[in-house]
Amino acid sequence: VQIKPLLLSLTLAQVASFVSAAASTTNGQDYWQSFKSNINPLNVTLPKITQTVSINPTQECTYYDPDTALFNIDPTEWPSIWEVATTNGMNTSAEFTALYNSIDWTKAPNIPVRTLTSSGSLDFTGYDANTDPDCWWSSSVCTVPKIADVNPDIYYCPEPETWGLTYDDGPNCSHNAFYDYLEEQKLTASMFYIGSNVVDWPYGAMRGVKDGHHIASHTWSHPMVTTLTNQEVLAEFYYTQKAIKLITGLTPRYWRPPYGDVDDRVRWIASQLGLTAIIWNLDTDDWAAGVTTTVAAVEESYTDFITMGKNGTFANSGNIVLTHEINNETMSLALQNLPAIRQNYQHVINVATCQNITYPYFENTVSFQSFSEYLGLNTTSSASSSASSSASSVASSIPISAASGSSPSSGVASKVSSLSSTSS
Repeated sequence: VQIKPLLLSLTLAQVASFVSAAASTTNGQDYWQSFKSNINPLNVTLPKITQTVSINPTQECTYYDPDTALFNIDPTEWPSIWEVATTNGMNTSAEFTALYNSIDWTKAPNIPVRTLTSSGSLDFTGYDANTDPDCWWSSSVCTVPKIADVNPDIYYCPEPETWGLTYDDGPNCSHNAFYDYLEEQKLTASMFYIGSNVVDWPYGAMRGVKDGHHIASHTWSHPMVTTLTNQEVLAEFYYTQKAIKLITGLTPRYWRPPYGDVDDRVRWIASQLGLTAIIWNLDTDDWAAGVTTTVAAVEESYTDFITMGKNGTFANSGNIVLTHEINNETMSLALQNLPAIRQNYQHVINVATCQNITYPYFENTVSFQSFSEYLGLNTTSSASSSASSSASSVASSIPISAASGSSPSSGVASKVSSLSSTSS
């Protein structure tokens, strides 16, 4: 993975504004009001450069300098890319210090920072998963906090026969064909963006907003968050929020913990910034395809989950499915399976809509449909109409790994050709 040594900055006046705002508050939840952005989320215009129009992964993933009229670049004012967000002196900056001091840390839960084993996995030694006193998801898949004043996790869609469409780890540099397909099929997803990726590929994040996706945070550097100190956790949240706002004009109210690793200490810190975790109740394990598991195994998971749409598993409520735009393999798997997902589930929608979250951002400039509003716009849709030829062309442009047994075009295109165009 290449790393782009360019970061976005705020002016000194903006920093001073933040310090003043934070000093006047009794908690951290006003922090977002000091963020500045030149982007109007209701009128996003992407510069037409090779990286925004090509569907060639190599061309798309050539680094670019964003238009200085949109973003001012100063790497000294941001954490190092793909390193814990306290790096580069960011934990001692005036703006972060003001935020940190605005929070009453005496009320933070007394939960220890977790550790890793020599193999790099979480160390559960001595922890009782049966009682799970800290609602540690990694230990017991707990989603209901055991302390007061902490936002509970969202982990399913309450509406029956609903597939909660989510993609982690974006914006991926080679996502144009994937986003083109979602746009043509009128599908909007909850996109959990990594702060470092937002800074590396800002036009990708702008595209997400332009296309009407629900943008949420996935931390700055994708760590196991429970292994970080309070200050590190806060920085991971804060600088991701700041990056997303600067690039998109919006500050998320929702986040997803990498690996699902969250406990009540982390939830409490997130709650200080008004953030609520969105987890999942089905995991495709797509990120591991061809890495720690086979593509066939991931395809089998997709098949099992698709079958659940018709066998009564979700007759009373829906799911939220963990999938990724992390690379061409995961995006190809998504395109291969979306036709069957839409044929077997009544609704394929983003989490904001399935949860009736009208305003998923602190700014009220962008609103999302409630589920009933979504139904009103989709009652006349036909599940039997065929997909357009352009959708097939877009789908076939994303290569399929040789491990899948398909050629770069035939595997996706042959399935997408029978895709229903139900408006979802």
